[in-house]
This record gives sequence, structure tokens and C-alpha cells, in this order.
Amino acid sequence: MFKVLISACAYLALSLPVLAAPYDLEPINEQITIPWGITQLPDSALLVTDRQGQLYHIDVNGKSTSVSGLPNIVAERQGGLLDVVLHPQYEKTPWIYISYSAGTEDASNTAILRAKLDKQGDNMALSHTQILYMADAYASKSVHFGSRIAFDTQGLLYFSIGDRGMRDVNPQDISRDSGKIYRLNDDGSVPKDNPFVDKEGAKSAIYSYGHRNPQGMALNLHTSAIWAHEHGPKGGDELNIIEKGANYGWPVISYGVNYSGTSFTDLTEKAGMQQPITYWVPSIAPSAMVFVTSERYPELAKQLLIGSLKFAKLISVSLDGDKVTGQQDLLENLGRVRSLHQGQDGYLYIGIDGRGVFKINPLKDSDKSE
Repeated sequence: MFKVLISACAYLALSLPVLAAPYDLEPINEQITIPWGITQLPDSALLVTDRQGQLYHIDVNGKSTSVSGLPNIVAERQGGLLDVVLHPQYEKTPWIYISYSAGTEDASNTAILRAKLDKQGDNMALSHTQILYMADAYASKSVHFGSRIAFDTQGLLYFSIGDRGMRDVNPQDISRDSGKIYRLNDDGSVPKDNPFVDKEGAKSAIYSYGHRNPQGMALNLHTSAIWAHEHGPKGGDELNIIEKGANYGWPVISYGVNYSGTSFTDLTEKAGMQQPITYWVPSIAPSAMVFVTSERYPELAKQLLIGSLKFAKLISVSLDGDKVTGQQDLLENLGRVRSLHQGQDGYLYIGIDGRGVFKINPLKDSDKSE
């Protein structure tokens, strides 16, 4: 498969954004500390998760309301309240899907729930809450929970869980949770054609395995495939097209090394293991991704946007079908880009750690600098 090595530039000190394209960042909410997930309701209000354990409803006038009714959340290190998405037919099937870390401080893992949003006067609350998946809780460091959620064109639900810092135990063992991407029906039941349904001892919800920590996942509407990117160790961040039953190799193969600089594998390829369509050395620490289909951004048609935590920027990736043909830095010096969302209104929304949530507005021709 065609591969492109994308090398990141040296880290730039944070300052006001340097706009590499004609865009303006409009503040939506500057109080949310770690805006992990963003989604937009039909009335254009936003739902935004703060990893620290709060869900916010932000109406079109900018009024922010904390939504009650969340489950017990273990907000430790990389764990907390994570992604939020709507059912693809939300107006007919008004379910909201949320990922979060559950369990105790000593043993936790990623869980998926769905709920409905109720408005009671000025108050917002989740109701009809249903736990769809509760991964086995492992005693480990509070790292590598994943977790992104995406629906495919058939209305099937995909979500990711990282290896939970147990690289030599979880990713290659399909009898254990973690280091996997899962697929469920929208009600939490397991599709009959999932790859390991008939495999004795396997977790039947698993769709692919051998993942390290996927924190970006999106439906490519141009091909109907689910794409995901994941953090490598030191180097070796990957962009993958997710295929049924496929093994993505972690930690047997990798383009990265230990954080100390030592090697944990001599292999970058192995029979039966998928190659990424792109990888980054050094790591960019990718988090969130979106395929641009909105007519508000014609210059970004068929581009894939990826946020970088490490280099504080938004990257635009050019595609030719399933091939990556290049990349450019679209917005720089932003802060740690945590979340991206293309809203039902066609606008792009971005969440930045320590700064909050912003709308990316294309500048009118009359507003562009000479």
C-alpha cells in the first residue's frame, strides 16, 4: 500500500494563532479546559465534553449550561469524559452517544453509553441512559483510553479503546479488551457479521485489533470507510483505514521507539499485519480528525484535517482516493488541538486545551489582507 512519511517541524512557542489560510477563529466558549468532544444539535447548539468530567450545552447565543445526569466518571490523567456524537438519524432517533472512563482509580477502562437530552426550563439533563459497552477494567496507569466514536453509512457504531498502557498484553489478544476498535449496532447489540463472533473466547464486539491509542476516527464519506489515527510511542503515529478483522500490528511492528530512545521491535512490517497509509516521525501526537465536505470551505474539498497536540497546529492532508499525497500546516500556534467537528451548519469547530472551543470562519474576500 502507498505510504508517505510525514515529518513534523520543530515545536513553535505558543502565541496568538498564525493563520496560514484565510480563516478567523470565533470564540464559542473559552472556559472549557480540555474540550475532548464536540457535536452539534439540529438547532445549532453545541454539546462539548470537558475531559475533567463535565458535559456542556452551548446555545446559538453562547449561553453555556452544564448537563446533569452523567454516570460516575474516573477523571484521572488521560481518563475522563471523552467523546460525544449524535445518532446519524438524530431527529428520528434522538440518542446521544458518549465515551468515558469508568470503574475506580485503581482499575478502570473505557465505556460507551447512549442517552437522551432533556430540557427542563433552563436546566439540561441526560435521561434514558443505557450502558452499551463496559470494557473490562484493568489495574494499570490511567493512560490510553482512546476514545473516539463514529458511525458508518449503515448506521453501525464504531469506537476505539487504547491499549491502557499494557502494550505486551492487550493489543494482540482478542480475548481481552483494549488496543482495539469495536463495532456495535446502535442499540449496543453485536452485529452478526462481526469478525470474531464465532471465535471462542474472543470479545465479539471487536472489529480490528493491534492498536496503541486511537484518538481520532471519522467516516470518509467519499469512500464509506472508517479511518482512524493513533498515537505511536516516540515516532510512529499512524493513519489507518479500518478493515474488518485486521491486525494493525502494535506492538509487534512499529515505526517508533521507546520514549527513552531504545528499541522495542526491529520490525516495521510483518505478514498478516496492516501497514499504515501514512505515519509521522517525529510524532505529532494526533488528536481528532475530520473529512471536510462542507461547501463553506471549497479550498478544503476532500481534505482530511488532523489536529496536533504536540505541535499546536491543524494539519490539512491531501488525498487521492486512499493515498496521501501531501500535507500542509493550515493553522499554527493554536495550542494543543484536542477536538474537531464539522457541524450541521457546515462550519468547522475546534477545541483547544486551555483555550476552549472556537468556530473556524472563512474570511470574506473583503476582509482578507492584501
